[in-house]
Amino acid sequence: MGNMATNTIGSKFGKPDRGWRERLYTIIFEADTAAGRRFDTALLIIIVLSVATVIIDSVGAVRSRDFLALNILEWLFTILFTIEYVVRLLCVKHPLRYALSLFGIIDLISILPTYLAILLPEFHFLIDVRLLRMLRVFRVMKLPRYFDESQILLQALRNSRHKILVFLGVVLIMSVILGTIMYVIEGPENGFTSIPVGMYWSIVTLTTTGYGDIHPKTPMGQLITSCAMLLGYGIIALPTGIVGVELAMTMMKGTPTTRTCTHCLTEGHEADSLFCKHCGEKLEPYQYDAAAASADPFNKLAEFKGRMGLNVHRDPPKK
Repeated sequence: MGNMATNTIGSKFGKPDRGWRERLYTIIFEADTAAGRRFDTALLIIIVLSVATVIIDSVGAVRSRDFLALNILEWLFTILFTIEYVVRLLCVKHPLRYALSLFGIIDLISILPTYLAILLPEFHFLIDVRLLRMLRVFRVMKLPRYFDESQILLQALRNSRHKILVFLGVVLIMSVILGTIMYVIEGPENGFTSIPVGMYWSIVTLTTTGYGDIHPKTPMGQLITSCAMLLGYGIIALPTGIVGVELAMTMMKGTPTTRTCTHCLTEGHEADSLFCKHCGEKLEPYQYDAAAASADPFNKLAEFKGRMGLNVHRDPPKK
């Protein structure tokens, strides 16, 4: 009995075993089914409309003219997102685990400002309540998790992070070297009063931004600047190639799905995966709707693999 209680307390975010909670979980969190895609599509439309309302509300002339309509829309969206947040908490075994996850926090942030604007209008540090209400743009952060392609891009960025860190380290070393050289050559009389100022110039030059607030005046300094500008174009292209290669390799590995680990909430497992690629826990049986998947307008992976001559057809595991 004690061991069972310990396991229950130590268990992570979980999927209900049966009943309406299990059906809601399947639709809301992971399923490649017609119902799940209808839910995702409707939620995406509401998110986009909500963000559009925030953008329109920031225009003074429109806000003064249509304040009532915008206020009604805001409360409508807030109520809908509140219902969605509560339903997400209800349809999981451990709601606290979801509430403390990244997307759980984002879901909460997306609805809090509207309520706080009512409770805290008199606080002097809230100079303009609109600044608090503008936090609603956090809703747009929920958009990527509903596109299959985002999982491919996220994995490609994750795979290339070490190469990118090495690249940034090289750029930093080059900035220090160039900044030091320019400090020695140009000197304080030409605006390079210290090595950090020289580093600022080198970063602006290497990124081809070129503010023009500091520029060399000696022939040697101008020659080094020309070389740094040419080097900057190569620096810009390098990380693009790194991420591009990783993106192509990730797309060839396997077709991502909205299948979610019930313990760590990692998405994007393949249809035939048995265990979570992140935490190693056993995955629930994959629930798959072939008609919904074939009708997905965002699913370009099969077409890509077809051009590459790869086998893309995978039957989902039988229940």
